[in-house]
Amino acid sequence: MGELFPVAGCRLYIGGQITVPIRPMIVSDFGTQVWTEIDGWSTMGAFGDSAQEITTSLINRDRDIKQKGTKNAGSMENTFAVMADDPGQQALLLAVESKRNYAFRILLNDRQQAAATISVAAPGVVTLTDHGMIVGQPVRLFSTGTLPAPLQNEVEYFVHTVLSDDTFSLTTTPGGTAIETTEVGTGTITAEYGGSWRYFAALVMGAQEQGGEANTIRNQSTTLSINSNIVRA
Repeated sequence: MGELFPVAGCRLYIGGQITVPIRPMIVSDFGTQVWTEIDGWSTMGAFGDSAQEITTSLINRDRDIKQKGTKNAGSMENTFAVMADDPGQQALLLAVESKRNYAFRILLNDRQQAAATISVAAPGVVTLTDHGMIVGQPVRLFSTGTLPAPLQNEVEYFVHTVLSDDTFSLTTTPGGTAIETTEVGTGTITAEYGGSWRYFAALVMGAQEQGGEANTIRNQSTTLSINSNIVRA
């Protein structure tokens, strides 16, 4: 039986303006984007292609014949707890004022776990067979003893550089400096990593602030009108 994954733990990122090609978009179309996570994400809207229905009524058949027409990836309705100083929310508000498409990506919460080793080096190198990671992807490390210093158990790190199919270095923040490991750890190391990505281009149609009762935090509702296919990675 397949494993089930919750919505909790998913992450939404905004990039810069992007031109949508005539052909379906692919992962490399998003390769030059600089991504900023949007904090305070409290409700994830629906997204994904749905074909328009073409209906032709045929007299001689006494039946409507249906065909699939053009595709539409829909409008994704998201809600955020208002955080005025969050760079992601600030970028989202700037995108509202633009008539251009913006790049977005979602990291889904379907991570996997596998045994790993970490060298003592500058930078420290994580060996994880066939990891499939990309730069900026989060990694959480666990050890039955201690991790190589200064790494800490159950702290989230990010991929700094993909060195090979089986190795990569880490950083404490996306775009930060690679971590140098200085002391051998103990025990068996497990890495929680991966997660599926969804990439798309969208117009940011609005950002409506929501009120409510006294014991309600201020929320912001944002509509992403998707103008491309959804790229799975």
